Amino acid sequence: MKHTLARAAFCAALVLPLAAQAHKMWMVPSATVISGDDAWVTVDAAVSNDLYYPDHFPARLDTLVITAPDGSTVKPENAATGKYRSTFDVPVPQKGTYRLALVNQGLFANYELDGQKKRWRGTPAEFKGAIPAGAKNVAVSEMASRVETFVTQGSPSDGALKPVGKGLELVPVSQPNDLMAGEKATFRLLLDGKPAANLKVVAINGATRYRNAQDEMDTTTDSDGKFSFTWPAAGMYWVNASTEDDRTSVKEAKNRRLAYTATLEVLPQ
Repeated sequence: MKHTLARAAFCAALVLPLAAQAHKMWMVPSATVISGDDAWVTVDAAVSNDLYYPDHFPARLDTLVITAPDGSTVKPENAATGKYRSTFDVPVPQKGTYRLALVNQGLFANYELDGQKKRWRGTPAEFKGAIPAGAKNVAVSEMASRVETFVTQGSPSDGALKPVGKGLELVPVSQPNDLMAGEKATFRLLLDGKPAANLKVVAINGATRYRNAQDEMDTTTDSDGKFSFTWPAAGMYWVNASTEDDRTSVKEAKNRRLAYTATLEVLPQ
């Protein structure tokens, strides 16, 4: 089961650039803005055909990183993985904004050995010696993706929103838990800590199961990695960007595919 989950997560990350057609990976919290001394959120995580309707495969939780407003790491509670989705609870006692992220990074290799086609998946650290001697037609790809959402307890903060300088990351200019329908929101994308210029960014309002069209919006990052959307309606929005380069961590990999996805709640005015 673990290997099947890993394969599904990897394949979902690879097809994320085909935003309107492909399976989409996501996390959705039960609430994005909460208050109270004993506050919790429950989060669903899945890979699905229809946004926020688990109908394909559960997301892996072994790559989950939850960052509290003070920068500390929070452990999820009551984590469970079913047939179509994973769920977990998060205690949110601190005032401020939490970042919840599924951080996936790995290598994928196809090769032939003794006339049979083989596949291998793992981390860059595990790659040395993983491909048998005598393997032919070896093709190695590297993948790095982040799937995120944000939760704010009381007043928002930015301590958990600092970039780590690896892969494709979102740096909020507009507070991610203070978005309103009809208002413009601005964000910034970084690639390995530097502005990610000229990247296409897609936003899709959820509940696509109940629409005939995706109603996809798209824009492009500027030279500083910034992009903006004016939200046409309230809802949970799936925001996605992807790119590809040759800055791989192992010389055998010829390309690196990167993707970033966020679930952002837009509230009515």
